Amino acid sequence: MGWAAFFSDFSHEMATAILPAFLASIGGSAALLGLIEGLADASTSLMKIGSGWYSDYLGRRKPLAVLGYFLTTLGIGTFALAFSWPHVLLSRVVSWIGRGTRGPPRDALLVDSAEPKYFGRVIGFNRGMDTLGAIIGPALALVLIRVMAIRSLFIIAIIPGILALLAFTVFVKEKRGRTKHTSLVLSIKNLPGTFRFFLIAVGIFGLGNFADSMLILRATELLSPANGAVVAASLAILLYTIHNVFYAALSFPIGVIADRFGKKSLLVFGYLLTGVTSVGFILNTGNIWYLGLLFVLAGLAIAITDSMEKTVAADLLPESLRGTGYGALATINGLGDFASSAVVGFLWTAVSPLAGFGYGAALCILGAILLQALLGRGTAGA
Repeated sequence: MGWAAFFSDFSHEMATAILPAFLASIGGSAALLGLIEGLADASTSLMKIGSGWYSDYLGRRKPLAVLGYFLTTLGIGTFALAFSWPHVLLSRVVSWIGRGTRGPPRDALLVDSAEPKYFGRVIGFNRGMDTLGAIIGPALALVLIRVMAIRSLFIIAIIPGILALLAFTVFVKEKRGRTKHTSLVLSIKNLPGTFRFFLIAVGIFGLGNFADSMLILRATELLSPANGAVVAASLAILLYTIHNVFYAALSFPIGVIADRFGKKSLLVFGYLLTGVTSVGFILNTGNIWYLGLLFVLAGLAIAITDSMEKTVAADLLPESLRGTGYGALATINGLGDFASSAVVGFLWTAVSPLAGFGYGAALCILGAILLQALLGRGTAGA
């Protein structure tokens, strides 16, 4: 599963890194990018909770994950055929439907393979492999964007996607688990109350946690006056690569720390750090060192939040409902991403970057405060 995560994010993040420049080349704007990212995220929501529940119902998780890897690769490949923003939107939606289909069953299968005392490090290791691919992908894009047409890079990005599909299909084994032959609605009702309280805080945070592509676009905008559009795009990809280096390097250590010293308070810190980083992007400066620091902090923040949300969820969910629970968690995050990316892009274009990034920061910090309040009441603890 680690190698599948590596190759899949290699493919996906290579495409993500070049998407803002590609969209701009065919006449797209920040508002359109936010709309595309938001609609793509929202389109996965029903797939996430449906595939998670269905894996509980069947007692099998691998077939749905394999289907998801296939759709993700298909969506990325069709970017190369796009000449208008609706086609970009369609390709992004197909790719993210694939991510939504595979995500909850894969996460549940990952947790099913480990003892509870190792949940943090197992999830952290998987996220680290995932993000290692996210380093290689943008790094390769950074090199190739100078010598190849942007459209051709999407064809290159298909190759690791195919390898991810093969790795999961051929090498991942699962034992048939206990089936949960209940309806989707009843399965959701059976989720523990502590987990549902946890989802409230996750949802508030998600409303401010916009797509990383917005950070790339912001960096490109700030760097362009002094460096020109092409060099600025290359530097923005480099910064995003640095972001992913810290994300990959810190994911496993954060999992180990969480297993030993506590998971939920660490997640609160991750929420706060995400909000503080959003505030930093409000400043209109093209200083490369300042922007580099912000991308490093954003990498640390996502290393914490991405691993710890799933780790806390694993503690709160019974094995028979893990697929449904992870589907609900992913759905909440998807709906939040839709709202946050679309709203930030709109506010940025219609008002100012201050309005867009300020909105994101406020919701992230509010989510942290709410999560801490829930922890204080003992409603999100296990």
